[in-house]
Amino acid sequence: MGYMEEYKLWLTRFAEDEETVKELLSIQDNEKEIEDRFYMDLAFGTGGLRGVLGMGKNRMNIYVVRRATLGLAKYVLSQGLEKQGVVVAYDSRIMSDVFAKETALTLAAAGIKAYLFESLRPVPVLSFAVRHLGTAAGVIITASHNPPQYNGYKVYGADGAQIAPETADAVTRFIAAIDYGEALPMNEQEAVEKGLLQYVGEKEVDDAYIEMVKGLSLRPELLAKKGGELNIVYTPLHGSGNVPVRRLLKELGITNVTVVEEQEKPDGRFPTVTAPNPEDPAAFTLAIPLAEKVGATVCFGTDPDCDRLGTVVKDSEGIFRALTGNQIACLMLDHILSSLKEKGALPANGAVVKSVVSTELARAICQEYGVEMIEVLTGFKFIGEKIQQFEETGSHTFLFGFEESFGYLSGMKVRDKDGVNASLLLCEAACACMDRGETLYDALQRLYQKYGYFKETGVSVTMPGKDGAEKIRAIMADLQKNPPAEMAGKKVTAVRDFNRAIRIENGVETAMDFPKANVMYFEMEGGNWVCVRPSGTEPKIKLYIATRAASQAENDALNAQMAQAAKALLA
Repeated sequence: MGYMEEYKLWLTRFAEDEETVKELLSIQDNEKEIEDRFYMDLAFGTGGLRGVLGMGKNRMNIYVVRRATLGLAKYVLSQGLEKQGVVVAYDSRIMSDVFAKETALTLAAAGIKAYLFESLRPVPVLSFAVRHLGTAAGVIITASHNPPQYNGYKVYGADGAQIAPETADAVTRFIAAIDYGEALPMNEQEAVEKGLLQYVGEKEVDDAYIEMVKGLSLRPELLAKKGGELNIVYTPLHGSGNVPVRRLLKELGITNVTVVEEQEKPDGRFPTVTAPNPEDPAAFTLAIPLAEKVGATVCFGTDPDCDRLGTVVKDSEGIFRALTGNQIACLMLDHILSSLKEKGALPANGAVVKSVVSTELARAICQEYGVEMIEVLTGFKFIGEKIQQFEETGSHTFLFGFEESFGYLSGMKVRDKDGVNASLLLCEAACACMDRGETLYDALQRLYQKYGYFKETGVSVTMPGKDGAEKIRAIMADLQKNPPAEMAGKKVTAVRDFNRAIRIENGVETAMDFPKANVMYFEMEGGNWVCVRPSGTEPKIKLYIATRAASQAENDALNAQMAQAAKALLA
């Protein structure tokens, strides 16, 4: 069936839904818009669903959410796990609360008990809740740090991590067999009376979660000594981090916390920012003047679902500098490993897990402390899988996991990146710096002076719609067939083709122990590298450029040259 036929079918199928009909009729003269909304189903993958709000099968709306939920329900039933139930949470985005309730009531209609949080919660709390409540799965309605017109639907397995590719494929097969009008929710009152809907409050999960995160403190005596002196500004960027982050810091003795008032309350329109993304220094436009006013030396922010954390810190000249996700991770990592070593608690089988596109500075730090560095594909679910393996086999002791995209984790009871956990690590590292008479920025420069100057930059190119998807496929196919021999005067010494799970060096192919993925990685002389991969959740293709040099100036120049050369790969 073509997109125009699908469009007309929705008009008749949902004729009784006045708002849906009104929205669809408003685009009746815009064939390009109709095509974009109906040429494909909104893709369900390992990240669940993510898309622009609106009516159509390639949009986020109640019908797409119900259909996906019924597919998930059928998968849970096929595994015989219906008695365990599914826990559902949501963030501050537009329609998040509506989609969460539709999810819970659609599960109830399928005979599966839904545990629905009574108000918004962060991603890490949902991940923790899956394990804490012993449910078969979890769902959180969020589009992370995307602009306000987006929302999404993330699915977690019984281990608390985002579902693995094989599970996503199985759920997708169930979804594909469901008609959009087939998935219907149960009445709320009926669901409660039948015991198929239970609302979850603070006492059921939140208290246990906060105690767990507090237990991840490496230097509680340091927080008792310096926590009251640390002067910080925090912004939740209109999201779900406000309550748990502030509660955690207060209970740890970090009391001098000033919150950006304009960004404190949940608001899915995100009116004070272009995008609610703590990766973007512009997210701190309101925080920095406030920090200057109150004399704070550190500002940090979490995104709407509070799984990411970004920060700006004062340098030696009193200027606020935005740190990259890699820099923040390395400060946290050095704090963790040095604290464990100082206490004589560094395990012999300690392991740190990072994504393949994250900084190699972390590897140098791990080598210094005799800790193994393990790489996984991009996607925190792969870090979660490693934690599960460590737990089951006892092969390693998990110490820290991170992605360059501002995601960090130091505990094992959450299996996704955790902005609350990261808040603890950042503040504790800042207190450790104060105790040594330095700042976080000083500590970062000390790492560079010791291990060399590393720099990583990212470039994202948006290619929307059907044409964009086809162009991205063509780019990746060409890179696989015709990899570059050099970039910016640096010879490509090896190619990692993750789509075929092989590494090619001097014409010799070696198998890699990674799941297959649409990723091309080019190793270059001097420890430099470039990676290209399409986004799994957005219509974008991403470039990662990493360079290493003896001085910051040399590295800045090399990185800029390498970035220009890498962009040519997308032409």
